[in-house]
Amino acid sequence: MLTLGAKTSIPVSRRGAIQIGASAILGMSWDRLLAQAPTGSAKSVIFLWLWGGPSQLDTFDPKPNAPSEFRSPFANIPTKIPGVHFTELFPMLAHRSDHFSLLRSMHTQSNDHGVAGTIGLTGSIAGAVGLDGNPRPGQARPTLGSTVAKVRRMQGGLPSFLVVGGKLHQGKKPIIGENSGFLGASCDPFRLEFDEEKGTRVNALDLGQGLTPERLDDRQRLAGALDDIERKLQKGASPWTEQMQQAYALLLRPESRKMFDLGQETPAMRDRYGRTRFGQSCLLARRLVEKKVPFVQVNWSDHVEAEEDAGDGGWDHHYRNFQIMVDRHGPWLDRSISTLLDDLRDRGLLESTLVVAVGEFGRTPKINEKAGRDHWEHCYCALVAGGGIKPGRVIGTSDARAERPAERPLTPADLGATIHQALGITSEQSQSFGLATGGEVIGELF
Repeated sequence: MLTLGAKTSIPVSRRGAIQIGASAILGMSWDRLLAQAPTGSAKSVIFLWLWGGPSQLDTFDPKPNAPSEFRSPFANIPTKIPGVHFTELFPMLAHRSDHFSLLRSMHTQSNDHGVAGTIGLTGSIAGAVGLDGNPRPGQARPTLGSTVAKVRRMQGGLPSFLVVGGKLHQGKKPIIGENSGFLGASCDPFRLEFDEEKGTRVNALDLGQGLTPERLDDRQRLAGALDDIERKLQKGASPWTEQMQQAYALLLRPESRKMFDLGQETPAMRDRYGRTRFGQSCLLARRLVEKKVPFVQVNWSDHVEAEEDAGDGGWDHHYRNFQIMVDRHGPWLDRSISTLLDDLRDRGLLESTLVVAVGEFGRTPKINEKAGRDHWEHCYCALVAGGGIKPGRVIGTSDARAERPAERPLTPADLGATIHQALGITSEQSQSFGLATGGEVIGELF
């Protein structure tokens, strides 16, 4: 029960949502009401998008007592949370489990990557398009990063929302929900890509000549590249978009360019994150929030499919799931997130940076005949850390086979509302800009 005054109180529901009658809020602003509820201390968000859908049973919700056709073949290891186990592929995260919290009862509305991806990124199924090509009713909502960018604008024309990674695809078809929607182009993501051979690429400008931010310290080459861009613009070869203006501003500022230059990091630090695309992208994300960028999204991959399926290493493991988990995905994820949390904490940034790691759905509890797991929208996990979130907690439980939530079912809309709460985005702001997710804040995290 929240008490607002001598004669006014507000009941709190079982799920932690504030239930407010009309008489209770008469004459009171939403800002004042929100001030009664706990908020986080986040100034920035690092959103780790595990595209393709990791298995809950092979990561953070193993079921050792399930039948053999369900349970993971990996051994269980204890964490620092009493009674909570992970699979053996995540020893580093198990050792740091007192630094983050887990959501074990996530569920969504579709097992189509495209549709579930839209829901995961926007909190809503509106406007989603799956492999069937049929759009779902309604207008697509802005992606989470765009809602934050609308409220948290950076100074000097710098982008407030950066995505490290290319545009998301399933079956080589792009998905809906990565952009700003009705908020306008000023809230669109500013996109970077990390290439293991070429370094960081700024996609808004095609610099040509193999130039990247890491190689732009040569003033003469930089001046030549920018002069070439201006000549093209004067000839009308391409529009002078807001994103190009942002890219131009970034490249003109030596300090801004250094944000993207991983060569500024020691080889030892780069090794700690792992010399993988995801690991180095996480390191780049840390550099960006260090410069107070409000929202950084890191895409594990562009495509949901593995390399062997003409993809680029996504989590869509219909077959060879366990081999891929041992050889690549398990160790890479364990190392990268663990190092990111350590690095943020060591630099005094974890309290002000909310870290979220989640995919669009989970995998079937029952193992298929190809030693893989198929799409499963009914139950999956998310990891949440920093930004004022209480660590060492497990919110929600799944049933005996991790098929469905047993307690405290949670949705992507709830996670979106929780991100807003951690950042202190008020309900008044949400209402005035049309940003409300329709979800309920996960109050146990605050």
